[in-house]
Amino acid sequence: MLGLGWPEVGIIMIVTLIIFGSKKIPELGGALGKTLRSFKKELHSQSENTSPEENKEE
Repeated sequence: MLGLGWPEVGIIMIVTLIIFGSKKIPELGGALGKTLRSFKKELHSQSENTSPEENKEE
């Protein structure tokens, strides 16, 4: 994977807090969550719309 341990994750969180501030982080998390949800929804709808013959060709 990426090889990130707890110390690295902690440093990333502290830097993010310094850059964006404590008031912006919930907004960023919400936007990221919405983006991931819509991405997963589109992937799921694409897999439902393809027929088994199309999947065999890929």
